[in-house]
Order: sequence, then structure tokens, then C-alpha cells
Amino acid sequence: KDPKKKKAPPKKKGVNQDLSKTSTGDPLWVKLVRLAIGVYAVKEALPIAEEFKGMCHQVAKQISHPTIITKGTNRQTGETVIVDDYREAYFWLRDKTPEDARIMAWWDYGYQITGIGNRTTIADGNTWNHEHIALLGRILTGPEKDAHRIARHLADYVLIWAGGGGDDLAKSPHLKRIANSVYRGLCSEPTCRSFSVKRGGVPSKQLSESLLYKLHSNGLVPGVEADTNRWREVFRSKYGKVRIYKILSVSKESKEWVENNRKCDAPGSWYCPGQYPPALKKILAEKRDFAQLEDFNRGQADEEYQKQYFENLNNKGSKAGDEKEVPRTEQKAFTRLSPDAIDLINEDWDDNERTSMMWEIIKDADIEEFLSILQDHPELAHIRSEDGRGPMWWAHEYGRPKMIQILRQLGVSEDRSDTNGIKPKDITHERIKGSI
Repeated sequence: KDPKKKKAPPKKKGVNQDLSKTSTGDPLWVKLVRLAIGVYAVKEALPIAEEFKGMCHQVAKQISHPTIITKGTNRQTGETVIVDDYREAYFWLRDKTPEDARIMAWWDYGYQITGIGNRTTIADGNTWNHEHIALLGRILTGPEKDAHRIARHLADYVLIWAGGGGDDLAKSPHLKRIANSVYRGLCSEPTCRSFSVKRGGVPSKQLSESLLYKLHSNGLVPGVEADTNRWREVFRSKYGKVRIYKILSVSKESKEWVENNRKCDAPGSWYCPGQYPPALKKILAEKRDFAQLEDFNRGQADEEYQKQYFENLNNKGSKAGDEKEVPRTEQKAFTRLSPDAIDLINEDWDDNERTSMMWEIIKDADIEEFLSILQDHPELAHIRSEDGRGPMWWAHEYGRPKMIQILRQLGVSEDRSDTNGIKPKDITHERIKGSI
């Protein structure tokens, strides 16, 4: 070897001698295109991200700062209206009821009653016992007399949210479903469709007989009155959003028993789960502990009930069109009014929600709703609109033979005339002429 001959310097590792390629072997222009696409994507996404961030903060603010005082505008005068009904009601409880008063209300308002009104509630947002919530739902959605027999052993007052919107009446079908999930047989099927407000604001028979409806609509809806031997209204807020009733004939024996039989987790502890008084033993024996879908630790399941519940919940009903045949097993007997009562109804001609509802049901050929309405409210078969027409005229006009037969069963006459002297048979649809 020639010691004077210089060796070529070794190539440095990681350095690509071809400047036209990246370290990954891709051409430089590919890397530049990728970089440009990335910059463009970030630029386009930033405004959307900022908008999403703003929306998140707005929603978070609304959720984390709940208020029971709302503000609105009087549509007629333009005046700003402050609705402070809920706080007024809780202040009334604090100032006008005994310190040991027990307040029965749906669990949604439990924390508010306790925190602002400083009174004991039957349930609140931390009531994890589904069976207890179901008992509360049973009381509120049960018949007035039955509800009182239970409530008098548990509470001193009943607080109802009223006044429309998301009030207790709007929530009542949900309350009934919860009650039925533990006390089976309160409804004919798990979704409790028979407990509802029908079109036109007409309550189903089961709903109209419930404690919740009686206390909610007491004195507001014609013919609806709470039993004054069982309940006494002691407070109604300025705009009617809250109504409070005192429960009469409260069982002192049950109240004292509950007070003297508390079971605390430690002496002097604040955690003292209540116990039901012995007077409710018979009622509690009817319950069936509800198995949630996620209750994997339970030894028993409730799959059949859950299956039926979701099947009924997903059944949206039939679409408008021709009348559908209703199975005889689903048909119930109708109550026929006396001739004097029918004549009295026929004297009142008026356009209102109920006449609009009946016209719409007949026009849409909704035979199931038609049957359901008239089974609970047979008087609606005889109502008349301002032009003197009623269900019998509309059934003839739209060619609804099954509805005509039902109206005849209820004693609706086809010989009465509207304001122009037209009788129902004068406007019978061509499709059914000669067949009815």
C-alpha cells in the first residue's frame, strides 16, 4: 500500500447523497405536496374547530348554571316578564310548613325542594332505588282514591309542576311506565299507551282519573276537581307553574313509626335510609324488582318484559288512508249517553280544539284513535262545530263506514241539520253510497 495515497472520506450515515429524494426515498416534490395538503387541511379545520369550541363552552355554561328563574316577553305589551314561580314555591315551603314536613314530588325537583325549601322530599336525583321511584310514580299516576291511601302514610304535602311546557302532565306517561315496570298490571302493556293525552288535549280515561291530572287541572279544566276530602290546595304560584296541596288525614302513626325506626350507618350519622311504615306492607308485596338491561349481577332476567316494551315502543301505528280493521279483542263497549245529555251537547255549536281533533281523526281515517277517544269520551261523538256539522257529517263526507256505524251505536242522529239545512246523508261520499 502506498501510505501517501489518500482514502476517500466515508459516507455519513443517514445523509442522502441524492438531493432530489427525501430520507424515505420519496421525491422531494411528493413531500412538498404532502406538506401543502396538511397546511390547507389545518387552515380549513381551524374555523370549524373554533366554532365547535364556542358551542361547547355555550352548552357547558347552560348546563353548569341551571336557573329556576326565567325571563320572557309579553306578546301583547312587549313588557319583560320575570317568571319566579319555582323559587316562590320553595320559599313558601320553607316559610309556611312545619320543619318536619315531608314533600311528595317527582324526583326531578328533589334537590331544589331540599336546597331552597329546606324540607324533606320523598325522592331526589340521588335516589337510585328504582322500586322506590316506581312507588312514587304509582301514587302520582294512580286513581285519586288509591293514591291517597298510599300517600297519607309517606308525606304531608304534594307539589305539582303545572302550567304547560315540560310540566308533570307532559311527563306523566313516563311516570306510569316506571310504575308499571315494578307494579305489573297497572297498564295493559309495558309502554302504557292507554295513559296519555290524545290529540286536542283530551286525556285518556286512565289519565283523567289519575291523581296527577286531578291536582294539575283542578279548577282549570271544566269538570275536573280534586277531592276536597283528601287534598287541600294551599299554594298556587303567580303564573300557575307550581301547585302545592296539603294531604288530609295524614297517618300520624306511620309518620311516628318512620321517625322512630331509622337505620343509620353509624351513630349520629347523616346517612339514615328510611323505611316504609307497616301500613304499606300489602302494597309493597305487589312489587316485582325491576331488572335493568345492564344488571348482569342479578340472578334473574326480565327479557320478555324488555322485549315487549321495545316492540311496542317501536310500533309507530298505521298511516292515514283507508280505515283499518281493529281486532275484536281490542274493542271495548261504548257508553251511550242519555237523550237529554245528547240534546244538550247538540245545542252548543263552536269551533274549538275538540272539534278540530275529531275532524282530523275522521279525515285521516285513524280508526284506532277514533275508537280510543270515544271509548273514554263518548260525548265527543255529538259535538258540533260552528257551522253545525259534527263527526257524523265528516264520516259521511269522507266515506268512513265503520266510523258511521260506531257513531250510530252511540246514538248520533243522521236527521239533524247543519246551519244550511244539510243533513249527514246529503253529503255521503260516492264510494259508500248504497252500502250504509
